[in-house]
Amino acid sequence: MTTIGITPTNPVEPFLRTDRMPHIWCPGCGIGTSVNSFARALTEANMDLKNVAIVSGIGCTGRVAGYMKLDSFHTTHGRAIPFATGLKLANPKLNVVVYSGDGDLFAIGGNHLIHAARRNVDIKVVCVNNLIYAMTGGQTAPTTPGDVVTSTNPYGTYDPSFNLPYLVEAAGAVYVARWTAFHVRQLARAMEEMFTKKGFSFIEVLSPCPTLYQRRNKMGDGLDTMKFYKEKSRIKNGAPTNEVALSKSGEIIVGKFVDRERADYRDLMHDQLEEVLGDQYVEAEACECSI
Repeated sequence: MTTIGITPTNPVEPFLRTDRMPHIWCPGCGIGTSVNSFARALTEANMDLKNVAIVSGIGCTGRVAGYMKLDSFHTTHGRAIPFATGLKLANPKLNVVVYSGDGDLFAIGGNHLIHAARRNVDIKVVCVNNLIYAMTGGQTAPTTPGDVVTSTNPYGTYDPSFNLPYLVEAAGAVYVARWTAFHVRQLARAMEEMFTKKGFSFIEVLSPCPTLYQRRNKMGDGLDTMKFYKEKSRIKNGAPTNEVALSKSGEIIVGKFVDRERADYRDLMHDQLEEVLGDQYVEAEACECSI
């Protein structure tokens, strides 16, 4: 009797810096799940990985850039988006992805995010939202729902939280979606769509933080949170973003909310220069002497 040797392969592994494993994420955290969807989206979109750059800030999700086998940039706290903007303007052929957390993108980096969306800079932003500052001790974040117990609000959070899809749509994003770490196939498809969209695209990924958020609020572990996502999520593509705010235990609206067309920042800049400089600018463009 002969035994046929089978070597198991992980389709995500070619996208990872395996020499940096094991990763730092806690058991039950959803960040790794989102990376799985991201790798599958790169495959399905048939992306030229030499032209993909991934930028992140500080925090648990900020570690994604260090684990992906892509041109990676781990920037200072809250500054992933201006760094990514510079990359895109300097080399328009790059597909630039910002991959960071809710604290990094919407607290210290919130101003950058709003203006990048307003300008419609052609970058792709993936925000893993675990509703808390996870790496620094479980403090209340701009995304923490009301009544949630945190290290800085031990009697429950009372200040209003951001509705992320509503905020980025109002700022000018052309593509806005939200999925949870439970919706792996939908998330991968959304990321694949995002790669084909020109302009500022944004995907919110709701993720468990079992070590701090779930434990303090007696919500169980990561598996319990996946069950919670399954029970509470309602897919409503095209839902008005002002109606998709999150609460501690209420319904979670997921889906693709915004998909529209708008001139991106670089096109607007070139149109303005051509209008002002005329033939001088057209000649410079022809010899690749302009921006």
